[in-house]
Amino acid sequence: MRQYNPKRLQRKLLSLTTAAALSLLTSVSHAWAAASINDIRIWTAPDHTRLVLDLSQRVNYDLFRLHKPERIVIDLKSTRMNAKVSKLQLPDPVLLSIRHGKQKNGTTRLVLDVKEGVSPRSFLLKKANGKPNRLVIDLIPKQKPVIKTKSQQPKTKHKDIIIAVDAGHGGEDPGAIGPNKLYEKTITLGIAKSLAAYIDAQPGMRAVLVRSGDYFVKLGNRVKKVRSEGANMMISIHADAVKQRHVKGASVYTLSESGATPDRIAAALAAKENASDLIGGVMPGQEVSDPFIRNILGDMAKRDGLDSSEMFANLVLEQLKYGFPVKYHKPKHARFAVLTALEIPSILVEVDYISNPKREHLLRTKAHQKKLARVIFNAAKTYFIRLGRLHENKPMIHTVNHGESLWSIAKKYGVSISSIQKLNGLKQKALRVGQRLRLPQS
Repeated sequence: MRQYNPKRLQRKLLSLTTAAALSLLTSVSHAWAAASINDIRIWTAPDHTRLVLDLSQRVNYDLFRLHKPERIVIDLKSTRMNAKVSKLQLPDPVLLSIRHGKQKNGTTRLVLDVKEGVSPRSFLLKKANGKPNRLVIDLIPKQKPVIKTKSQQPKTKHKDIIIAVDAGHGGEDPGAIGPNKLYEKTITLGIAKSLAAYIDAQPGMRAVLVRSGDYFVKLGNRVKKVRSEGANMMISIHADAVKQRHVKGASVYTLSESGATPDRIAAALAAKENASDLIGGVMPGQEVSDPFIRNILGDMAKRDGLDSSEMFANLVLEQLKYGFPVKYHKPKHARFAVLTALEIPSILVEVDYISNPKREHLLRTKAHQKKLARVIFNAAKTYFIRLGRLHENKPMIHTVNHGESLWSIAKKYGVSISSIQKLNGLKQKALRVGQRLRLPQS
């Protein structure tokens, strides 16, 4: 329908008969009352696909399934489509395509072509934290049963040290945004992947990424994954932001021992990070108001976990001081929901201030991300060496993948080509896929 401004509408009404004017007013009022879909986004996670619609206001909608072929239909009442569905990168592992059309009663119909066995879950989110009203549709594929054979049973004789690496934010939750529009979620994932590569290259250690791509994981599920993987340590990566653009430097946080957090800055940061569920999109009613409600560990186990976290946090700060600015030279403490796995050392590292344009520029580069990952890895390695669980003389190992060269491997680990050649007795630079290379310790 043609859009009228008030003055143009007034002139139009004066030129019409009473009946025609009433008809025009009715149609205009319906148009102004209608909601609109202003944007549409898709996030692909390992266990589901999430579709998010940004709405101008709350809407009424119906969702139902159709079969042969498999479709999920969403009817949004009194709603018009202003978003570009064609921009979505489809198909993905669950969602094949999206179609939309206008019904006679002013309803916008979305038709999702999905794979067989997909179950939908939908909910509305109220306007909050700079986010508009949203309709969230999660498409959950049918889980295939996993049957373990004897050869697949985990070996316990020489168990690797498992380190869970948690890239903060993701998907609908971008985290802090730098002055040049760099997202915190992008930085944290880059550093997390580099840290995981260093851990996996160290014999006796193995990394688990809490999220491996740009998708949302709610805080409770992050802790659940850490525990389900049997992790021996948890490192959560973040980047801070404040109004003052000159502020820079890293800081390391552990869980506050008591209910209250005496440090107002640490408490404010924890509140901001704990709001991730609200921003990223959690079904209403699923949120846990206080993560400590779920904590059933005894006092002795709590104390041991907190002491271990404090020890590890100090090691990370010691490593960071050698090549990076540090904001707080001692670990800070606050009620971070993501650090509630108290049975293992768990820390949250704010690697720098993304709100500082110069630091944002550095954080954007892969080289800087790898340097940060390297010092965090060194601290983790030192922690387990001091516990006697890791031998210092074990070299790091890298298995050559397709397309890799000595130059790319040296760059990845921050070492020289000649040092790799010397350590492995290589007389030529040609490598073969699957070849195992020993790497220098620095």
